[in-house]
Amino acid sequence: MAKNGNAQPKLHASKNPISENIRGAMVQILQKHLGTAVDITYQTKQAHWNVKGMNFIAVHKLFDELHEVTEEYVDTIAERLTALGGQAQGTVQAATENSVLDPYPLDLVKSEDHLRRLADSYARWGAEVEKDIEEVSEAGDPLTEDLLTEVGRALDKSLYFLESHFQA
Repeated sequence: MAKNGNAQPKLHASKNPISENIRGAMVQILQKHLGTAVDITYQTKQAHWNVKGMNFIAVHKLFDELHEVTEEYVDTIAERLTALGGQAQGTVQAATENSVLDPYPLDLVKSEDHLRRLADSYARWGAEVEKDIEEVSEAGDPLTEDLLTEVGRALDKSLYFLESHFQA
């Protein structure tokens, strides 16, 4: 869970029709997902830079493609968060405070170790997205629900790509 507490964020004035309380709750949820998106983007890049093994080029390219996908969601989540009147906390330092992921080991080398560890991170974020889709739906914010559904769909696909390397 995000480490920044449950204090209602200060919102910028907005003519957005969603109530300020709901917008504040959505900003908190999106802040967690922004931090997680930044974190997983650079976990994936860490794997890309450091992977070694017989299938190096294929896995190296896969990690780069997954990085590009998650990097796109960093921007999409931040823009939705700010559209609701929030202040995006998108620095690497803020990401470590807001991410739901465990720190990525810096000593991994073997492709299978990176694949398995990234699969853990993608699955963890995917589970958090699914949980929050339900909360966002109940709060009545269909646009944030749609954004999280899109992110969840991409995470499921990425998890499939990662797990396919070691499933039999």
